Amino acid sequence: MDAYERITRNTAEVVTEDEVRELAEDPEGKRVYVGYEPSGVLHLGHLLTANKLMDLQAAGMEVVVLLADVHAYLNDKGTFEEIRDTADQMKEQFLAYGLDEDQTEFVLGSSFQLDEEYELDLHAMQVETSLKRAQRAMAEIQSGETAKVSHVVYPLMQALDIEYLDLDLAIGGMDQRKVHMLAREELPSVGYEKRPALHTPIIGDLGSGDGKMSASEGVTISMEDSTEDLEEKVNAAFCPRTRDPEGEKVNPVLELFQYHVFPRFEEVVVQRPDEYGGDLVYEEYETLATDLESGDLHPADAKSALASALDDLIEPGRERLRELRDE
Repeated sequence: MDAYERITRNTAEVVTEDEVRELAEDPEGKRVYVGYEPSGVLHLGHLLTANKLMDLQAAGMEVVVLLADVHAYLNDKGTFEEIRDTADQMKEQFLAYGLDEDQTEFVLGSSFQLDEEYELDLHAMQVETSLKRAQRAMAEIQSGETAKVSHVVYPLMQALDIEYLDLDLAIGGMDQRKVHMLAREELPSVGYEKRPALHTPIIGDLGSGDGKMSASEGVTISMEDSTEDLEEKVNAAFCPRTRDPEGEKVNPVLELFQYHVFPRFEEVVVQRPDEYGGDLVYEEYETLATDLESGDLHPADAKSALASALDDLIEPGRERLRELRDE
């Protein structure tokens, strides 16, 4: 796998292909980031972007994880004390999940976002950006139904973070796309260069295949889940045999195999009794998906293999959470 393929695999969008290809020609030491609001225990929606960060580390890039305490406060996620406690917990979970500590820099947003120079640049961006443009950028990620002034400041800060963290590439889910496009449009207006971005898919709600996997909106899998909780959720997951050609519903079981399991395991073993054909071994996602559609792989067997793989993935984070709570 060449550097460009590793950098862009399992992404929904590359902005732009030419810019990212240029980065891939010499990825060593390039700086890439994802920003996370410290608002709770990590779940598999968060960890899809973490998988991409691990790909980028393998390509030689330096990873910056922004623990965005100021953003979380602006989005009404608690007091600064509560948010910073959660940020400390999230850092430990990311490392337990598999980010390379030697190649990962964790930055608290308030460590630079309250400085005078940053604040003056933020005011300059406010002058250059229309209210409608800022609202459009924030629409998919604001908390609550009522738009607040803080919500339109939020995406401008995200844009400015890209400059102040000295980044070469920004990563986010597709729900961050409008923010990254705003950054590309508005950073040059205050004298800074635009940067490329990669966007990962949004995992569908586990129970329905609609919307997105979110702790606040539906069924998700988090590092708090026990083995029994995880098995119960996966066994109840929406898993049609055929993929929806219209894209209105997704198969979250297949998505979890594609974006979480196969990037982290060399093979997936589906254990079955000999009377039902014996074990199946898959080395790539597409073969498993094809067998599910053809009927060669029963959804119940696929779910059993998925639950086992996910249990292995989240166990280190689950254990670290237990340790932190015992300290």
